Amino acid sequence: MWLYLVALVGLWTLLRFIRERQVVSHLQDKHVFITGCDSGFGNLLARQLDRRGMRVLAACLTENGAEELRNKTSDRLETVILDVTKTESIVAATQWVKERVGNRGLWGLVNNAGISIPSGPNEWLNKEDFAKILDVNLLGMIEVTLSLLPLVRKARGRVVNVSSIVGRVSYCGGGYCISKYGVEAFSDSLRRELSYFGVKVAIVEPGFFRTGIIRNDQHFCSAKMLWDRASSEVKEVYGEKYLASHLTMLKSLDQRCKEDLSLVTDCMEHALTSCHPRTRYSAGWDAKLCFIPMSYLPTCLVDAFFYWTSLKPDKAL
Repeated sequence: MWLYLVALVGLWTLLRFIRERQVVSHLQDKHVFITGCDSGFGNLLARQLDRRGMRVLAACLTENGAEELRNKTSDRLETVILDVTKTESIVAATQWVKERVGNRGLWGLVNNAGISIPSGPNEWLNKEDFAKILDVNLLGMIEVTLSLLPLVRKARGRVVNVSSIVGRVSYCGGGYCISKYGVEAFSDSLRRELSYFGVKVAIVEPGFFRTGIIRNDQHFCSAKMLWDRASSEVKEVYGEKYLASHLTMLKSLDQRCKEDLSLVTDCMEHALTSCHPRTRYSAGWDAKLCFIPMSYLPTCLVDAFFYWTSLKPDKAL
């Protein structure tokens, strides 16, 4: 009995391996639009796809970021300045993409642009702090997708949305986790709607990686700014000891972040080039062995884990 079971699992694994290795034809004729290419995942993915001969349309926030990327890639890669929080910038970028893809449509859209600060205990934040992250990570992503969707549908192409493991298990306060939960929900609904048109939607859920949006110095400055701005009541309840512990935790988090960004960009590349892309990709062992399994546990167990491992305010019960 066990022998048959092992053989069945082995056969399924082999067939899945073979199926996922089938690559889309004529990659050199396909255009891919990537947001957030100044640094991090977007920058590496743009260079990675360019080396494969694909026609990369890279959206950067700054001209310096765009120039540096062009200097590292072939003449096939083109850049455009895009601020995903501004409708006029998205409209201009969409027109720019239309002029380049023509009647072929847009094969791939990678929504990668994102920010992670300000973040901290929810009570330290205000509505504007949440809105700042949501405007980029969620609302900006939605508007970019809706603007380019007709071109993707025309090519029967792919949409790849960069979420996070904290889109499954909320790790900290602030807008970042909320935005990634929203990315998951939007991607699920989009995938089901677009399946009728032959368009595939994939979600990439990285663990903790050292990118432009996760930098120790930025999070330190953000945490101190939020603390200085907090009311005297909040400072009394949480205490200076909590602030010091919070800053130490940020430092340890930075040390745990992985530097090999290709673990993530390889997932993105597979979603764009495979004949049979996955619905979800998890990148990093912390995602695969900790957060993903944790997302399936009963809520009470996850809450207990975070209660005993998280920081405690000075005046906690």
